[in-house]
Amino acid sequence: MRALWLDDGRLSLVDTQVPRREGECLIRVSLAGICGTDLHMRRGYASYTGIPGHEFVGIVEEAPPQHRSWLGRRVVGDINIGCGTCQPCARAQKEHCEQREVLGIKARHGTFAEYVSLPASNLHPVPDTLDDRAAVFTEPVAACCRILEQVAIGPHARVAVLGDGRMGLLATQVLATTGATVVLLGRHESRLAIARALGLDARPAPEAPLAPVDCFDIVVELTGRGDGLASALGCVRPRGTIVMKTTAHGTPPLATWPIVVDEVTIVGSRCGPFPPALDLLASDAVRTAPIVDAVFDLEHFNDAFACADSGLKVLLRPGGPRT
Repeated sequence: MRALWLDDGRLSLVDTQVPRREGECLIRVSLAGICGTDLHMRRGYASYTGIPGHEFVGIVEEAPPQHRSWLGRRVVGDINIGCGTCQPCARAQKEHCEQREVLGIKARHGTFAEYVSLPASNLHPVPDTLDDRAAVFTEPVAACCRILEQVAIGPHARVAVLGDGRMGLLATQVLATTGATVVLLGRHESRLAIARALGLDARPAPEAPLAPVDCFDIVVELTGRGDGLASALGCVRPRGTIVMKTTAHGTPPLATWPIVVDEVTIVGSRCGPFPPALDLLASDAVRTAPIVDAVFDLEHFNDAFACADSGLKVLLRPGGPRT
């Protein structure tokens, strides 16, 4: 099969073996999304060698006998594969298993390939009403839904999403479903215009810390930059909460005394639940079409990554155009 191979920050198109694993399902990848983590991995984040990519939608082509009901079904998949025996796995927290494999990030080949292998327990069926170009967003939307599991956000909360990239646009839509006042703060007028077209409150990010009266109860940091936490501290009220989503390679020095003095709660947030993400996408509560810049075949990966570096969402079509 054709796949993209990442080694020491360099991507290349290779022919490699189809990843058949005993007891798992084999999925033909229809579309895969390039996300910020993939871009940071080219710069050294996670020190990964192999096939990157973890956002996908595809069709199950092979399955073990006990899971043959998955054959032919269109699916998305959780990216964490736990050992199944440790304490985190017993608590249904496989994303914190010490021996976990992470699709396209740690110890397992990912989705920038014609095929990917996953356990049936990681798969989620895609509703017939949801097309591939929306379904491929399930994993990042699930990561946004994780915030709702970690932080109580009521209708009277004031929430800022810091960063107007692909995840910022998704998170703002997800958080707006709570009825809270949610504001997207960004640096790119073109992206803020997309947010406004989606019906969101979108404003330029402040150049200096906000006045206390303008600060937010909750700030979700999605800048994609190492200095994102420092920026978030300038927007959160005393005893407020910062949710950290950025996984940037390298972090500049940070003065931590404001965290202590203002008693700020900092929450790390990563992967999230797929079922509510699929519900939000299927109900059109989260819209993705304005976020997609382009779709590229796998052989045009250099153009795809260049577009993703400067734009919003770029999708890869590993199998080439459908006939």
